[in-house]
Order: sequence, then C-alpha cells, then structure tokens
Amino acid sequence: GHENEVKSVAWAPSGTLLATCSRDKSVWVWEVDEEEEYECVSVLNSHTQDVKHVVWHPNQELLASASYDDTVKLYHEEEDDWVCCATLEGHESTVWSVAFDRSGERLASCSDDKTVRIWHRYKPGNEEGVACSGTDPTWKCVCNLSGYHTRTIYDVAWCHLTGALATACGDDAIRVFEESASSDPQQPTFGLAAHILLSLCRNGPGWAVTLHCSASVLKTSVEAEPSRKKRPRVSFSRHMSLMARAVFPVSFLE
Repeated sequence: GHENEVKSVAWAPSGTLLATCSRDKSVWVWEVDEEEEYECVSVLNSHTQDVKHVVWHPNQELLASASYDDTVKLYHEEEDDWVCCATLEGHESTVWSVAFDRSGERLASCSDDKTVRIWHRYKPGNEEGVACSGTDPTWKCVCNLSGYHTRTIYDVAWCHLTGALATACGDDAIRVFEESASSDPQQPTFGLAAHILLSLCRNGPGWAVTLHCSASVLKTSVEAEPSRKKRPRVSFSRHMSLMARAVFPVSFLE
C-alpha cells in the first residue's frame, strides 16, 4: 500500500496492531485478526515530509512517529478511526527516532539538530498546572540534551530496567545518559555516564577493531531482579569486548 520506501515498523503491546511509516509521508495502522490476516484500518497523513520512525506506548494503544518535517506526532483511536492527538514541535531539523520510557509518561526524541529532547505527558487537572485542551493530555519538553553530540543523532533508546538513555550518533559514538537521582521530575537533569567509540583500521591484510570507552560511575543502585542475581558480574571493559564480538563476526574481527 505504501508508495515509497517503508522506513520503520512497530508492534502494539497487544500484538494485534502493526504500525508502518514511509517516505510517502504516511503512517499506516494494520490490524491482525485471528487468522493472521492483515487489514489496514487507518492511513494517517499528518506529516508533511517522509516519516522516519514509529513506536508504540509500552502499555497503551498510543502511537508516536518522527519525521523529516522536524516534528513528532502522536495518535490514538477515536470513534473507530485513528487520529493525530498531539504534535510535538521544538526540534530544528529532521527527527530520526522516538522512544517511550518504561512508564510511558515520558518520550525521548533525537534529531539532525544534534539534540535529544525529553517530553513529559501532563493529564488534564495535573498538579503542575500545565494547561490541557479538553480531555487530551499535553506533552511538554522538560529537558533538552545539547552539546554532547557533534553530528546527527539517529536513534535513541530507554533502558526499561535502569532508566538509562542511550543514543546512536553519526560521529561514530554511542552515548549513555543517566538521570540525576536528585533532579526534579518536572525539570530532569541527565549526565553522560558512558561514551563508547568503535573504530576500524587496516591491520595488514585484515582489519583491527578498537573500542574507546570512557565511563563515570554514578552513585545510584538498582535492585536486581531475582532471576538476575545469580548471574556472574561482567566488568565494563569485558562487556564492551563481548559487545564487539556480538556486533562483528569472529572471522571479521580476526
């Protein structure tokens, strides 16, 4: 059904809805029935440029999309049809990716403008006094991570266990941010916890892989799940070595 490159796909938590987005500027919502037949139930044309990424809320049928038109849009079902219920503006260039945190109350977006924005959802009648239109919540930017990246940020991901935020950047680096334990939830502050740079260089007839890692250990603790407590601990450097092995085939590393 799409008329150009399909950029991203995402399953809803229920597993009965699939969202797709395309360079044709549209977002499609597909419904999967018991016989595994796929039917398009809505075509959303809210964006004015190609759509780069779609993601579902972790426990609600709320969909978010990122676009070349510099915006993030959110959608929900209303009277048997899907509609755009919010437009998040603030980025100055293409928004490449979006990600919800574990609670679904915050959304992170990353952009060609080299920043990451954190958006918080405020429901009608909230204690903070943030104005809402009717019964729809308002999404407000509460944090802007700038100055850390030197090129386009292509992807962003929340850790649903620790709350850490990771980014993938065009400057060849991965960065991990941790929220300060003393920060105000309405104005959160994030610090750079790890900076991972992977470089490749010629080594005779083959290639050599070099991992440059720097990390600051924050004074926070996370209670491990019972299933995780018996697992052996792995040092940060060892973890990075294992990660390189996972990303690159052994034959390539050799």
